Amino acid sequence: MSAKILYAVVGGFILGVFVRSLFPVGFAFAGLAVLIAVAVLLLSLNDRSKVRSTAVVALALLAFAGGVLRTHIAVETGDPALSSQLGAKVVIEGAVFAEPDVREASVRLSVRADTLFAQGATTTVDAGVLVVAPVHAGIFYGDRIRAEGNLELPETFDTGGERQFDYPLFLAKDGIAYELSFAKVARVGKNEGNPIKASAIWLKQIYLEGLQRALAEPQSGLAGGITVGDKRGLGEELSETFRAVGLTHIIVLSGYNIMIVIYGISRVFARFSVRRSIQFGTSIFVAVFFALMTGFASASVRAAAMATIAVAGSATGRMYLALRALAVVGLGMVIWNPLVLVYDPGFQLSILATAGLIVFTPLIAPRLTFITPKFALREIAATTIATQLTVLPLLLYQNGQLPVYSLFANLLVLVAVPWAMLLSLFAALAGMALGPFAVVVAFPAYALLSYMIGVAQLFAALPFAAVSLPAFSAWWLVPVYALLFAAALFLRRGMFMNNTD
Repeated sequence: MSAKILYAVVGGFILGVFVRSLFPVGFAFAGLAVLIAVAVLLLSLNDRSKVRSTAVVALALLAFAGGVLRTHIAVETGDPALSSQLGAKVVIEGAVFAEPDVREASVRLSVRADTLFAQGATTTVDAGVLVVAPVHAGIFYGDRIRAEGNLELPETFDTGGERQFDYPLFLAKDGIAYELSFAKVARVGKNEGNPIKASAIWLKQIYLEGLQRALAEPQSGLAGGITVGDKRGLGEELSETFRAVGLTHIIVLSGYNIMIVIYGISRVFARFSVRRSIQFGTSIFVAVFFALMTGFASASVRAAAMATIAVAGSATGRMYLALRALAVVGLGMVIWNPLVLVYDPGFQLSILATAGLIVFTPLIAPRLTFITPKFALREIAATTIATQLTVLPLLLYQNGQLPVYSLFANLLVLVAVPWAMLLSLFAALAGMALGPFAVVVAFPAYALLSYMIGVAQLFAALPFAAVSLPAFSAWWLVPVYALLFAAALFLRRGMFMNNTD
């Protein structure tokens, strides 16, 4: 019964957020859902045998109303003073609240503007502004800046194949409603950010500098991507190569990478009989620290939260139910920021990949007896098929690229990822401590990273490496995923029945 209540609340709330994200409903619609919930409960009093089932339905309706209201409150409306200056050149002041996004020709600064200078007047404002500045602006997280530029609203843009990316709502999920283009920036203060987050970003930069001293590009860029989620050094061409063969998930700090780190720490602690409380505290610290370094990117937050639940369960001797943990974590993330559900591709892919891993891996692995279990190849194949199966419909909707050789590329690359992460850490430490001699220590990492890049380039060069599909409506995803998980439920029941015979 507890599982039914959990999934009813999670499903109801998520559906409410989904509906409010797509349609302009508000308090009246939420109130209607509450009234229907009350009516359902009252009608169930005539038949006491149905009270429990109707209570679950009522809870789902109440959660639905909560999802609608939470999203309605979270919708970014902008600031009247800033909106009145759209299309004009203005000067703003505010604090940089996220790590600067450095591109080849510019740097994008997420600024919480609090002061507007326009038409000879100074006005207090409160809105997120994306400031696009020269690449060598020298601005860091937590700096207070003054920026001058053209104030605009972000615009939707074409991603190819008649696909439109809703850039305004993608930025809105991070609290950004305006864009200041071609901006001149100057630092007028510092240390206005979260000191813990600032420390995490500082350590990340020190680590990346160590990698750059020890490894050449693009090996250094790949090492930064798989260990701390930095993919700027990889370059657009190589990033597209990894994307074409379905290996993008390894060049960002995904849940898979974080779990490798936590698992490795647990193995080391277990070997030296470290106290369970120390293992618990260290694992949680590592998970949160990685999430901080990525600026609380959805995949890392999801992985950190699920890892924390798993470690807590192990420390207290309780059973860890991964699907329930995923439901709780997903609900918590959507409550915190409901706009991620529809407008954050990273959140969608992370949740679907994890759900596929949990649901489909046990169904697929027993059917792969022809693959050797050595080097975890069977496990890698099962998890790769499971995750690719669940994320493929969404990826096809987002970019229309079908990576034909994804399974084979993942089999050859994922087996090397844990070792590549460990050797990259040694390379970075050598780069920080040994100067020009670091290249000697870093050579094993260089060789393994070169192998991973070579595999990606090999499969990307094959004929039909990525097949392009035409754009289609997002509503097609609803029946596709309904059928997919219904099939999983049917197969799980069949497997359970076979095991009980």
